Amino acid sequence: MKTKALFNWSSGKDSALALYKTLQNPELEICCLLTSVNQQFQRISMHGVRVELLLQQAKSIGLPLEIMKIPEMPTMEVYEEVMSNMLTKLKDQGITHSIFGDIFLEDLRKYREDKLATMDFKGVFPLWKIPTTDLIQEFIELGFKTIVVCVNEKYLDKSFVGRVIDQDFIDDLPEGVDVCGENGEFHTFTFDGPIFSKPIAFEIGEVVYRKYEKPKEAKPSNTACDTNDTTAYDFGFWYCDLIKK
Repeated sequence: MKTKALFNWSSGKDSALALYKTLQNPELEICCLLTSVNQQFQRISMHGVRVELLLQQAKSIGLPLEIMKIPEMPTMEVYEEVMSNMLTKLKDQGITHSIFGDIFLEDLRKYREDKLATMDFKGVFPLWKIPTTDLIQEFIELGFKTIVVCVNEKYLDKSFVGRVIDQDFIDDLPEGVDVCGENGEFHTFTFDGPIFSKPIAFEIGEVVYRKYEKPKEAKPSNTACDTNDTTAYDFGFWYCDLIKK
């Protein structure tokens, strides 16, 4: 009997590769994708991707989608209450495991595992400790296609947002920037590859700049399914809007 699991789906490349690997695991049954969405703007938190495109991804992948609505800049208390309510709902469906695309952030993994343990869930990390240079090459060789939708200006300038990740993109990355953006340097939207029944159709819209106000409480970055971050920034982010065709 397979173990029932939820998959924390960010819409980006690490999620896509982790999902690809998990779908090949005969011991796990993925019951749903779980994504946190900014309730005010109806976009995937931090990635800035519209919900319409998220729905298209789930449809093409062929898995049910659970959307966790998060207020703009939530406190830890609010965020954890929303997450707890969602996990309670999924636990009632027999789900016991939660899958993430994390690679090497130890504090983030510990945060996830500690919180999951309070709900009798277990975390699964298919990409854990695999060198990111190997992961990005595997991602490209498998035929995945992903576009950069957000860059952190602390690491990358505006010219990197809106680019599809290929060898030229990798070669252009400044020294010290992780090729998978594991330190929050950039976020992506994956629109084609072996997990999709058909590519996600979109048009590139405007590029906008945004900074975030300092919250009352801090937490490990990217803790909400790799998609929600209430860490305070002294720098901003460039976002490339994607519009459903």
